[in-house]
Amino acid sequence: MLTLRKASDRGIARHGWLTSFHTFSFASYRDLNQQGFSDLLVINDDRVAAAKGFGQHPHRDMEIFSYVLEGALEHKDTLGTGSVIRPGDVQLMSAGSGVAHSEFNHSADEPVHFLQIWIVPNVSGATPRYQQEHFSREQKQGRLQLIISPDGADGSLQVRQDARVYAGLFDGEQSATLTLAPDRYAYVHVARGTVELNGVPLQEGDGVRVREEQVLALSNGQDAEVLVFDLRPQELPQMP
Repeated sequence: MLTLRKASDRGIARHGWLTSFHTFSFASYRDLNQQGFSDLLVINDDRVAAAKGFGQHPHRDMEIFSYVLEGALEHKDTLGTGSVIRPGDVQLMSAGSGVAHSEFNHSADEPVHFLQIWIVPNVSGATPRYQQEHFSREQKQGRLQLIISPDGADGSLQVRQDARVYAGLFDGEQSATLTLAPDRYAYVHVARGTVELNGVPLQEGDGVRVREEQVLALSNGQDAEVLVFDLRPQELPQMP
């Protein structure tokens, strides 16, 4: 069963320097029917103006990853980590017992467009940690590349949850399938472009809850960039 969440139905926050689309409930946007899916709690589609960003703020007991689509995002945290994240880079911060970080547009001239995604961990109070890896276009073109997993398989970043995240680029006749284990859920998010999921056409910003399906087929993309989440079969968590 596929349940479509259209891009136009998402929450939106406009702060001048920031435009953020919220797939699920976040900050002042609240929808009792959109409180996350399985352990996937937040997908924020953020566009930040040049030289602007989020000042230092704390997190705890959350797996937070950033996926840059355009531009460059500068990250600093209280673990002593400092990095610039560009398209192809995936950054995962496991907040654990507590960490504070800031995120700013690294450019003085160009905006940055990125996704920030939260996954609920399966352990509380763990030691905070930071990971970053680059996945090339070649690794993702016409296929689903594993970028996040519980065990760090295939060079992926290691998340503290029974969840796997795949990224793929699809254009023209390129296609890929993902076979889910029995009783697993999945969530598909179209970061940009258009694509079909099991024959259902999707636009940029659309998301799909997947239940009771074993094969996901992506095809007929037009400059499409897609994230696929393989998740535990459980229903909505509550916002912390």
